[in-house]
Amino acid sequence: MRDEFPIFRNHPEWIYLDSAATAHKPQCVIDALAKFYAEDYATVHRAVYRPSLKATEQYNEARATAARFVHATAEEIIFTRGTTDAINLVAQSYGRTFLKPGDEILISEMEHHSNIVPWQMAAKYIGAHLRYIPMNDQGILEWKGRITPKTKLVSLAHVSNVTGTINPIAEIGKAAHAVGAKLLVDGAQAAPHLKIDVQELQCDFYAFSGHKCYGPTGIGVLYGKKALLEAMPPVQGGGDMIERVELENTTYQPPPLRFEAGTPIIGPAIALKEALEFIERHREADFLLPYATERLQAIPSLRIIGTAPHKGPILTFDIEGIHPLDIATLLDLKNIAIRSGHLCAQPLLRKFGLTAAARASFGLYNTREEVDQFADALTEIAIKSSRDVRVSSRCSHKQEQR
Repeated sequence: MRDEFPIFRNHPEWIYLDSAATAHKPQCVIDALAKFYAEDYATVHRAVYRPSLKATEQYNEARATAARFVHATAEEIIFTRGTTDAINLVAQSYGRTFLKPGDEILISEMEHHSNIVPWQMAAKYIGAHLRYIPMNDQGILEWKGRITPKTKLVSLAHVSNVTGTINPIAEIGKAAHAVGAKLLVDGAQAAPHLKIDVQELQCDFYAFSGHKCYGPTGIGVLYGKKALLEAMPPVQGGGDMIERVELENTTYQPPPLRFEAGTPIIGPAIALKEALEFIERHREADFLLPYATERLQAIPSLRIIGTAPHKGPILTFDIEGIHPLDIATLLDLKNIAIRSGHLCAQPLLRKFGLTAAARASFGLYNTREEVDQFADALTEIAIKSSRDVRVSSRCSHKQEQR
């Protein structure tokens, strides 16, 4: 897989373990984007000249590919700027239209900020109540019994961006629908690694980002059930989303164009098609998590955050006595890239008594040898830190004796 990604030909020494933040791009995606801008660039939906018709055809093919990727129809696929944009769209359109004062919105302690803040804003605007599903010390949601007749919308991560926990979305969707609630799934961490079937998942909305799926930045996908999208009002006005504009009133296009105001994200959507097809060809190569977990569990004073039995390729950890920023900096000196900080999940980290953590996440380009180099480097850091702590303790003890 590594040979498919030109960035590693240019930086062969680099061990990149931050794919949960953003993934690198295979040559086929780079080529698709470059070809569109160099050879095929034109606007879509607005002209009859041949380059425009070709661009429109490519753009429509990208939507059809995204639909197939999640087992939906093309008219149920909205192109957005990413997962965050997609969740905000649902919160502003569906939430503000169909939720009423006193209704309950249910999310969880493990959510990314992008699946917390939009619902806080919506709940405040509507007068709805925002409730949280707790999780246990393994990072598993204790969701049973939390969905009640008061619950009108549930919004949860498919895979946690911190613990890697894979949530039982189909079970939760069934329980939500039993009380008449809708289910939105944040699929940002799931889409690059799991087979997504929105029918099996029993969700009403599913959102994911292109750049985490080896595609370009600035493009994302929102799946919504056709009947729901048809009932939802647009959240932005402008060109292409209209049917007829008069000075007194405007009528709108049917979905998905109703939700895509302005010139679309054409090039990135076309390149996203290549990225999703690349994932479909190679998803089974995603296999490093068990080995990496075994290696990290053997490191002194290292704690893995989240030990659910079903996880995506994410390992978040802390090492006693070392700040995550220092861990990341020391690894960077060895050309190993990881994420450090609050990971856009401050409530989750507080659950584990942390304000920051270190995170390694794996992509199709990572190798077993890279995991060994990463684990060896962490072991060296942990042992040196432990030795420094002992020396410091002895020095302090001697000073006290004097």
